[in-house]
Amino acid sequence: MHSIVKFEIPRGMRDIDYEEAARINEMRDAFLDVSKAFNFRLIVPSTLELLSTLEVKAGPSISNEIYTFKDKGNRDVALRFDLTVGLTRFATSRRDLKMPIKVAAFDGVWRYDEPQAGRYRYFHQWDVEIYDSFNIESDAEIIQFVSVFLKKLGLKNVVIELNDRRLLEEYIKEYLQVSDEPVISDIFRAMDKVPKKGNEAVYNEFKGKLSLPVLDKLISLSTVRGNVDTAYSNVDAGRLKSWNNLFQLNDSLRSRKVRNLSVNLGIVRGLDYYSGIVFEATDPSLKIGALVGGGRYDTLTEAFGRKDMGAFGAAGGVERIVVALRKDRDIVQPRMIYVAFTSNDTRAQAMDIVSDLREKGYITDYDFYGRPLRRQIEDAAARGAVLTVIVGGRDYKNGRVTIRSMDDGLEFTQEIGELPRALEEKLTHH
Repeated sequence: MHSIVKFEIPRGMRDIDYEEAARINEMRDAFLDVSKAFNFRLIVPSTLELLSTLEVKAGPSISNEIYTFKDKGNRDVALRFDLTVGLTRFATSRRDLKMPIKVAAFDGVWRYDEPQAGRYRYFHQWDVEIYDSFNIESDAEIIQFVSVFLKKLGLKNVVIELNDRRLLEEYIKEYLQVSDEPVISDIFRAMDKVPKKGNEAVYNEFKGKLSLPVLDKLISLSTVRGNVDTAYSNVDAGRLKSWNNLFQLNDSLRSRKVRNLSVNLGIVRGLDYYSGIVFEATDPSLKIGALVGGGRYDTLTEAFGRKDMGAFGAAGGVERIVVALRKDRDIVQPRMIYVAFTSNDTRAQAMDIVSDLREKGYITDYDFYGRPLRRQIEDAAARGAVLTVIVGGRDYKNGRVTIRSMDDGLEFTQEIGELPRALEEKLTHH
């Protein structure tokens, strides 16, 4: 007796349906348009990396969270878990490129996370990076890109929240009198978890590692919000030099007409490789966390052997932004034209029209099965056609076809030679 084979996809994977694929492609098109406007060059980083390359960013423990395996040459390789590593490897290896190097990518990534609602092991990211000579204008350029891109997608309520890890580190050393690097790392991890887990959970997790007064001051500091002047006045730390970074960045962004800004001293971005300004873009009306995150990570370019090169970048989770778009607006459906024919005698003429319309760039479909005209009209409606061109024997012999509006059923005849013009006019006013 033969066993029944279950044709299932691996856990944490999925098929992307038509509607979501359309939204992803729509976002990709918008991303490419904005990238071109900002003069970012599109790069497709390698899907497969040496495991040692990925460990430069995330450490040896990353192998527990990604897809790793031995290739046929017995090399340790892994599927990329983000786009930043590949872009950084590319930029740092190209000493022939003049800084600033502005690159962008839009592609899929793999992570061996625990699957849950809305979270899969394969998903898409978009990424923009500037590799530079440690210039704060790169920070402003990336943040402006994010603001423009999200507005182009139709997200109107986005707030971009800024912070500077150098400011926090200076505060920790000057005001908390903590200079031990492992303790400072624990402090950053604690601050990163406050908005995600809450004060009590952070107290319980770090009470053996950090003193209660330190935790109290950190949690108080992480609640500071507002514009840069308000944040500055609400923190008793005016002598800290790192405030200048936020003021300079704020001035540059205002000159770029980026207004949706707020300082949030609770943002640290959990990864240790961030080394300066960090930011997140959120939509307060949605309860799905940050849509975009990024910051300065000069330590990563140094780890790749380029002490002369800094970096600032941002990445967005495509599927998470798709959720935001689904809540915010409906997707624009493509305007499709259906070509129907009254009998098999006019099928060849109908196909001639189908081919002509497709060559002119119109989305066009037709009936494969030679069904009666009524069934073809039903098929056109089911497929979402805007207009149906009906090819009939006598009309076609006289050089005419019928155009039917699928919204109201109204029909009119049109000379075949004028068909593209008539369709364009109807589509424009649809």
